[in-house]
Amino acid sequence: MTELNVIAINGSPNEKGNTAYLLQEALNECKNMGAITQIISCQQMIKRHKMPFCIACSSPCLGKCYESSELEKAFKAISMADGLIVGSPVYFGTVTAQLKAVWDKGRKIRSEKKLMNVVGGAIAVGAARFGGQETTMRAIQDMFLAQGMLVVGDGYYLDDCGHLGAAGQNPAWEDENAVERARILGKRIFEVAMATAYLRRR
Repeated sequence: MTELNVIAINGSPNEKGNTAYLLQEALNECKNMGAITQIISCQQMIKRHKMPFCIACSSPCLGKCYESSELEKAFKAISMADGLIVGSPVYFGTVTAQLKAVWDKGRKIRSEKKLMNVVGGAIAVGAARFGGQETTMRAIQDMFLAQGMLVVGDGYYLDDCGHLGAAGQNPAWEDENAVERARILGKRIFEVAMATAYLRRR
């Protein structure tokens, strides 16, 4: 049996908040199905950087701005993932600056096709029930597509077809629907990552 690596990327500035909670629920399902799991915080990756935002200083990207940093370590782990579950709280209808900054720094792994055919799923948490979760998940999915990833929603054969991903409302641990959808998303990530393992050429 192929051993799968599934990584959750927490785009929230809060490392133990609502987004982290739902990401962990999704990861737990992946782990229960046999995956090796890890959660990575965008806040931790960029907080010590003098220049946290990409300025396209070289083309192709050489990754010099994050050499010997937490970001370089994280990108190495992300580059070996079979599945990525990316979560963000809703900031003005889209993802956080922390998540976007980290993803923009991924130009080097994009040129190396490190995330080609990696399975990706999205989680978003808002202050209101209809507080921009879907637009935030769509932004995450666009980021996946630009890396050549395989995008899935929160559907699983033994549950239902799902929608865009897991959408939660603060506080996430009291949002029973969001917890359930995050768990289903985790199962879907594992299922599709297992089925597509032969596509990832590294």
